[in-house]
Amino acid sequence: MPDIPVLQQTPLHALHLRLGARMVPFAGYDMPVQYPDGILKEHLHTRAAAGLFDVSHMGQALLSGRHALARLEALVPGDLQRLKPGQMRYTQLLNSEAGILDDLMVTRLSGENELEDRLFLVVNAANKGADFAHISAQLPELDLLVLRDRALLALQGPAAAAVMASLFPVSATMPFLSMRRETLDGAPVYLSRCGYTGEDGFEISLAPEAAANFAEKLLALPGVAAIGLGARDSLRLEAGLCLHGHDITPQTTPLEANLGWSISKRRMKEGGFPGDALLQEQHAHGPRRLRVGVRPEGRAPVREGAAILAADGREIGVVTSGGFSPSLNVPIAMGYVESGHSAIGSPLQLVLRGQSVPARVAVLPFTATHYFRSPT
Repeated sequence: MPDIPVLQQTPLHALHLRLGARMVPFAGYDMPVQYPDGILKEHLHTRAAAGLFDVSHMGQALLSGRHALARLEALVPGDLQRLKPGQMRYTQLLNSEAGILDDLMVTRLSGENELEDRLFLVVNAANKGADFAHISAQLPELDLLVLRDRALLALQGPAAAAVMASLFPVSATMPFLSMRRETLDGAPVYLSRCGYTGEDGFEISLAPEAAANFAEKLLALPGVAAIGLGARDSLRLEAGLCLHGHDITPQTTPLEANLGWSISKRRMKEGGFPGDALLQEQHAHGPRRLRVGVRPEGRAPVREGAAILAADGREIGVVTSGGFSPSLNVPIAMGYVESGHSAIGSPLQLVLRGQSVPARVAVLPFTATHYFRSPT
């Protein structure tokens, strides 16, 4: 008989079971896809109050050394050198054809001196082994410390700020995309204001032995509920956020994926990262295809892999993510189409179970985002 892979467990695994979670294999881990209330209620609860997610399967690492910001810039198109201590940036690891090996968050921590940089990296669970091997191979002069057992929790939703401020008062004034080093019961934690739901929220990186107690403390507070992977996916789809391996892959570039906002003018002009010439050409003339929002007519959701047709029936693209929007009570999707069909409102046809379903190109995100903006 073939060997059955042994799934890894996060530090919150026992808590998930006590909460009645339905567990599924995901990126090599045994993860909660939903709890007894179900995906729909979990999704709507996060939009209305605060949802607690276990994202400990994600890859976390510290990258340090002389000029680490500048050296990591050679692998990504993001503007890292202008990061101030405590600032965080979304970017992508690229291959020689500007294809996205993975997307990641990079935070600049305080260094030993003006030449010594310390960076906190968070990468996707399914790619973390390959990502860290790639970074180590490309930047051997830097020290990469993979935080293999560290827990990572995400608290998301309109009530998240008040909940977090009750435990970490300093969090109330933290800007969006920032990180602070705080203490929890005497142990250091990394507290960041970010997330992947379109809501205001925080992520907390902490020691594995402290994770379950901290999660239970959060769940005991008013408005906080445990949320699984199912609602996490529907929330990020409503927010128009990409999932690697689906909406972005080594065969898609940041500009094709409509992620040009993550590349500064300086980086686009100067280059100095893998695939820079191709991205500069796409920037000058436009990519041949683009990621767009898709709004099917009717009630039936359209799933990943469905062909996208022009009004005349010619195939012009493919759906990369699709499902039903609990917030809007309609089906929504994202996919790639030829650039000439990417204008908002352009008519499309989607192939669903052998039948053509009318659709149109829709504005992304599908629902308004509520990221925290510091008072000016």
